Amino acid sequence: MTYYFAPLEGLTDSIYRRVHHAHFPGCVDCYFMPFLSPTVHRTLTPREERELPMADSVPFTAVPQLLTKVAEDFLWAAQQCEQRGYRQVNLNLGCPSGTVTAKGKGSGMLRDPDGLDRFLEGIFAQTPLPISVKTRLGFTDPGEFPRLLEILNQYPITELTVHPRVRSAFYSGGVDLEMFAYALENSRASVCYNGDITSIEQLRALEARFPKISAVMLGRGLIGDPGMLLPEGTTVQALEAFMEALLQGYIEAFGTPRNAMFRLKENWRQLLPRFAGSEKLGKQLLKTTDLGEYKAITAQILHTLPLST
Repeated sequence: MTYYFAPLEGLTDSIYRRVHHAHFPGCVDCYFMPFLSPTVHRTLTPREERELPMADSVPFTAVPQLLTKVAEDFLWAAQQCEQRGYRQVNLNLGCPSGTVTAKGKGSGMLRDPDGLDRFLEGIFAQTPLPISVKTRLGFTDPGEFPRLLEILNQYPITELTVHPRVRSAFYSGGVDLEMFAYALENSRASVCYNGDITSIEQLRALEARFPKISAVMLGRGLIGDPGMLLPEGTTVQALEAFMEALLQGYIEAFGTPRNAMFRLKENWRQLLPRFAGSEKLGKQLLKTTDLGEYKAITAQILHTLPLST
């Protein structure tokens, strides 16, 4: 089985990927990057330049994800990725954000199957790199998916990652495993599963139910348990070293401890539920703006609260 780290905006940036690989080597086979959104200006912002380093400058495999509804913009961005040494790109048809879908991007493209077909025809006719796709089941109704899959099957997609929810569900409610089974049986491309895997037990149950899946993409489950896929799991010692390295990396990148702590609080929101009785300390942690207090609270969490395994 192949395991991917999902692209999570504001969480799995270039610093996180580098530090995660250093502290939990071998945990995942590939990191998917949070999306780049190319525009007609044909330039990368300084932030995008940082987030798209030369592929051979990092000791792990990473895949850039592109989010756009314009074929020419996609092709330009794919060319930039090729020039930086990447071997494939991923098309985002899954982002449910209102600001994204209002522009007809991400899962907003699923509202217009004919427009999606024209877009795919345009990018596959000239792409410099192989393309994988990450999608949802539809915009408002899972019944939209068979038509969408019929369109996707016309193109040489290297792998189809399916998050089995519609856009309107965002991340709430249960995943639709029956429709995922439909994808697995009817997709011409190999199928990767994504969605709601937060423990090794859930992962093994999914693999037992769907032995034909090619890969599993994990997101917030790995943020909350960054060593989940390793034989030893995530130990307190490994987690403490990992979070300290992230803190130092973000202080160096952002210039101030305040901004670094703000970024790490998003990680702690996923980590805290794994510590029994963390409610009080968690509230204090998410409110603090003082580096010394932040370190004291995190130390107390790590060394006095039981960590679930």
